[in-house]
Amino acid sequence: MPLEAEPPILFFDGVCALCNATVDAVLAAGRRGEVRFAPIQGETAKRLLPPLPEDPLEWTLLYLDERGLHQVSDAAIELARRVGGVYALAGLLRVIPRALRDPVYRWVARNRYRWFGKRDSCRVPSPEERERFLP
Repeated sequence: MPLEAEPPILFFDGVCALCNATVDAVLAAGRRGEVRFAPIQGETAKRLLPPLPEDPLEWTLLYLDERGLHQVSDAAIELARRVGGVYALAGLLRVIPRALRDPVYRWVARNRYRWFGKRDSCRVPSPEERERFLP
């Protein structure tokens, strides 16, 4: 399937509890099922993403849609816009310059394991979720 024809993809750290909570929120809110998910540690990420930093604490959510790859705070804002509902209000954060948004996002990303926890292995989707997860 050509990349342009794939639904949007959220790339997430599969062992990060905060990242998995974000996936859970999108699954709960995404009524149309249009966002798919791929762990940063997986094959889909290796195939579609540019090389990532060696240190997992430098990773962020990455969101790929028809307009390209969104990173750092833009990824969260674009994902929220796509999911809609109350999450679409995150679009208001665009009024804050990226030069201010991104350092705050990166600070949370660097501390996410300490604050929210870390799993021993990547998330295993339930049978109902499986079609939305890419390897």
